Amino acid sequence: MTAGTREQDPVVLDALVIGAGPAGIGTALALSAVEGLTFGVLERGRVGQTFLEWPEAQTFLTPSFTGNGFGATDLNAVHPETSPAFSLGVDYPTGVQYATYLRGVAKHFRIPVLTDAEVIAVERVDDGFEVRSARGPARTRSLVWAGGEFHAPRNPRIPGNGLADLARAPQAWTRRSGDVVVIGGYESGIDIACHHIEQGARVTVVDGATPWDAGSGSDPSFRLAPRSRERLAAARATGRLSLVGSRATGIVRDGEDWAVRIDDGSRLRCSSRPIAAAGYGPGLGPVAQLFAERPDGWPELDEDDQSTIAPGLFLSGPAIRHGGLKFCFVYKFRQRFAHIARIIGERAGKDVGALEAWRAAGMLTDDLSCCGVECAC
Repeated sequence: MTAGTREQDPVVLDALVIGAGPAGIGTALALSAVEGLTFGVLERGRVGQTFLEWPEAQTFLTPSFTGNGFGATDLNAVHPETSPAFSLGVDYPTGVQYATYLRGVAKHFRIPVLTDAEVIAVERVDDGFEVRSARGPARTRSLVWAGGEFHAPRNPRIPGNGLADLARAPQAWTRRSGDVVVIGGYESGIDIACHHIEQGARVTVVDGATPWDAGSGSDPSFRLAPRSRERLAAARATGRLSLVGSRATGIVRDGEDWAVRIDDGSRLRCSSRPIAAAGYGPGLGPVAQLFAERPDGWPELDEDDQSTIAPGLFLSGPAIRHGGLKFCFVYKFRQRFAHIARIIGERAGKDVGALEAWRAAGMLTDDLSCCGVECAC
């Protein structure tokens, strides 16, 4: 530095979004509707990276349909004026297809995304947050974590769990002959079980909670989605699917085979490594220490999806929990994109009026008391 000059102060953004999946791109789209707001997106890989990592045979549980013009926004859309069904020409997108949709939306609306920028650390500073990534540091007044859950699979906490293949792994989806055992009977477990039934295997699903029997309530966050129930019925009709309402207690090698021990003392033998489908954790990565935990282990949030211990840090995506409400589908957590953008915009003194268009499209919920209403029939 020469005499008479000083280092230039770093640029401080109004908002920075971490993650370029549906939660990250969707929140960024809402932020772009706030006039004059400075923001950006950091993504560890490419836009839609998580979906590019999906096994080839895995598809969405929720259908896409272009009903936007009649007030029925596509369930998998992240912007009111878009529809994966229209863009892709499919109703249940694969991961690769949905990543294509996200890239198209980000490009069309000129969302500033910095790719190959995995976040290494996040630190609170006086005027907000300092974020260190593989592409260098950044400063922001508000930070939105939209890292998703797919990179945080839960392995069953039982002896021998290292002998299982995680349901998110490609090898869990490869064709298997003989007997297959799946540990976990909710969406991911039933999905992969039905896949292997369709491939000709014999499959046993073990889960002490028997989630396949959840018959009350209309919220698919607590019971199997209609598509899963339809596939489950078809799988049961083959006679090659067994559903065991017991808790897995361990995994061992059994000669050339494997065996899953269950809580009645018996064993379920399988011809290949068992598949662990125990769900996913919050996936908070480098911001985990900036969120308090609820008793159930999920991040504690205030009514604005903001950390209760780090003001200015917001959560966007399927890890959102409010009381007994789960926001684990795109059509659920997208309800909060525009709400987060409005809070950030108002704090920055910007005009947030354009976000009312999101409310009109059914993509802005700021009154959580209206959520969770059950269908009458």
